Formats: sequence, structure tokens, C-alpha cells
Amino acid sequence: MPRTPAGPILDLDRIVARQLPNGLRVRLLADPTVPTVSYYTFFQVGSRNERLGTTGISHLFEHMMFNGAARYGPKEFDRVLESRGGSSNAYTSNDVTAYYEDFASDALETVVDLESDRMRSLALTPETLEQEREVVKEERRLRTENSVFGLMEEQLEALVFLAHPYRWPVIGWMEDIERITREDCQEFFRTYYAPDNAAVYAVGDLDPDDTYRLVERAYGDIPVGPRPRPVPQGEPPQRGERRAVVRYPAQAAAVLVGWRGPAAKSADSAALDVLQAVLAVGESSRLRRRLVEQAEVAVSVQVSWGWRVDPGVFLVFAELAPGVPAERAERLLWEELAKVAARGVGRAELVRAQRLLRSSVLHELATHNGVAHALGQAEALLGDWREAGRALEQYAAVGTKDVRRVAASWLDPARRCVVTLEPEGRS
Repeated sequence: MPRTPAGPILDLDRIVARQLPNGLRVRLLADPTVPTVSYYTFFQVGSRNERLGTTGISHLFEHMMFNGAARYGPKEFDRVLESRGGSSNAYTSNDVTAYYEDFASDALETVVDLESDRMRSLALTPETLEQEREVVKEERRLRTENSVFGLMEEQLEALVFLAHPYRWPVIGWMEDIERITREDCQEFFRTYYAPDNAAVYAVGDLDPDDTYRLVERAYGDIPVGPRPRPVPQGEPPQRGERRAVVRYPAQAAAVLVGWRGPAAKSADSAALDVLQAVLAVGESSRLRRRLVEQAEVAVSVQVSWGWRVDPGVFLVFAELAPGVPAERAERLLWEELAKVAARGVGRAELVRAQRLLRSSVLHELATHNGVAHALGQAEALLGDWREAGRALEQYAAVGTKDVRRVAASWLDPARRCVVTLEPEGRS
């Protein structure tokens, strides 16, 4: 069986990193093994950069970016890209908004033209704003208001954070989505979609020098934007457990628990990834064995630890079996977490989790798209694209003592936030 090295698997020395005079960062990696290119544009803006009254504007803008600019009008972006055999998509998170295209390498100049056009001259018309506002409102109804997890997650983030913008959902509050104005969008675009708040990552069958000159010609005259407002950092310490109840028509109860964790840059982030895998990834994970298979109090258990620029949230979500009270499932959950905090995990559990994480990293770095995304994520969350090549080393360095330590320090019962789903009609 071939061994996979724990060290760097990205040849960081082959990545060409430059910056235009207007601040646009450009990261290019030539890989001619397949005649395709993936092209990512990361804007350093997400719900973290919003303010009350216009929550959700970052996600709304993700939709607005496909509605035409000076050279390519409404709906032209995807039509032109698809005519060259390419495809596109985008996402918004708490910290970033990213757009990407996958295409045959001979379409690179077209993609650079498309992306630079909308960064320079996006059309923000009242008609497109109203159109996309309705699309986003429907998305919110579907993913949050008619979703058990969506409703509970919204409540949980508001419990975990009292002051930080992470307290509101990425999609925003419905009333804020309805009140965002065209002027809000224009200010948002000037500030956060300026070249000095963005980075381009192109990976694939390309010549780095030629590609940089192409990018320079296309983006070089786009003006810099105003300096973004600082993100509030006055989150007060949590001094006891916080709780909320969601009542909603459902077959059974559910429990969602969250703890405020560290920022992505923390040395504990990798150990929390390992803890996440130990607890709930795969059939033999701890919480699945205890809550689903042995006690049969839950039908599924998920654990989520997502890296964020500022301190994020470690989540545990359990969908309970019909008739099981939340209190019973919680008791078992607390017992299992307390065991990890007190005794740690076994060597076999650690190795299994590390293998799962290693596979996930290798899977992402196996494609041009995955490499471009990993570079962008690393720079956006950790401040340095080179961190994308160090993930395997970080996971390999985590020991059983580290897993025990982060479980004890970050999953403190006195600092947990608990949201329970109470099926409507249940006494």
C-alpha cells in the first residue's frame, strides 16, 4: 500500500504571487497535466463585515454579480462562459465571498475579461435589485424558516455571540433583506468589491507570466476603494450556560449545542478538526456509537467546526428518535464529551481521524479547482496562501494530548449554548 507523506503536497515554490499597484493580489500556479484552468476571485467580505439594518447584503451581492456590467449585459456572464465550455458558481460565508469558473484553458482570456468587467462596472439597477431580493427571500424561507437546522442554527449563533457580527445569519434577517437599498449596494460595491479587497487565484494549464500580464491589462485601471470599517471585536466573556427553545412542527425533538472556539489562526484549530472527526465522522465515531447505535436516542449526530477569521463556533447537532426527550439525549452527550475531556481519545481513534482529514485534504488538492480554492481560503482566513500547503503537517502533529486539551478547554459546560427543538403540540 503506497504511503502518503505527511508533509507539504503543494509545491509552494511553483506558485507565482504578485500584486497590482491597485492592490489586487494575483496567485498563479501552472499545472499542465489537464488542459483546464480554475479561476477564483476571493473578496474579503462576508456577513462579518455587515452592520445591523443591512444584514445579508454580502449574500445578496453574490446574486447581484451575475446581472450584467458595462461590456457584458444581464445574463451574459454565464451565456458567454458556457459558450466556451465553462461553468461558474459562487458562495458567501461569514468571512468571504468567492466566485469561480472552471473551463478549458483556451478560454482564460475570456474569463479574465468577464471577471474584470464586473469588478469594474457592475450594473446596480433597481430592477435587478428587486429581482435578486425576491430570489434571496425565497432562499431564506427554504433554507432557514422551513428548516429545523436552519431555525436552530440561527438561534444558536445569536446565543453564542452577543456583540460580534457572527450573531446574525449569512443570509441576513428577512426585514433587513427587504430594506436594503440601491444606495446601500453602491456603497458596498465601492468598498468591498474594489481590487485592494480582492485576490485572484488561477490554477491549471497556463503560463504564469502571460497570465499575469493578462490580468494586469484587464484589472490594472480599476480604482482602489475606501478602507472597510473595522469589524467589532467587543464580544464579552460568557459567564454561564445559555439556552433557547425553538417550537416547530416536527416528528421528533432535536438538540443543537455550540461553544465559542478560537480563531482560524489558533494552533488549536487543527486539533479541533481532529476532535470533530473523532466525535462524529463515520460509523465508528464516538457520538454515533453512543447516541445512535447503543442508546438509540438519536437518528443522526453531526459535529461542525468551521474555521473563521475571528473566533468561530464548535457545533454538535443531534436529531433525536421519536419520543425521546431532549434531556435524555443531552445527558448522554455531556457524559461522552466529559469522557474525552477527562481521559482523551485512544491512539486508534486519533489515527483514524487523521486519516480521514488527510483524505479530505488530498481530495481537495487533487483538482485545479480544489487547489485554487485552498489557496484562497488559506489567504482569506489565515492571511497567507502558503498555509494551504501545510494542512497535512498540522494534522499529523496533533497528538492524543492535544485532542484531550482542546476538548477540555473549548467544550466547557459553563460556556456552552444549547438550543432544543420542541415539536409543536408536545406537552
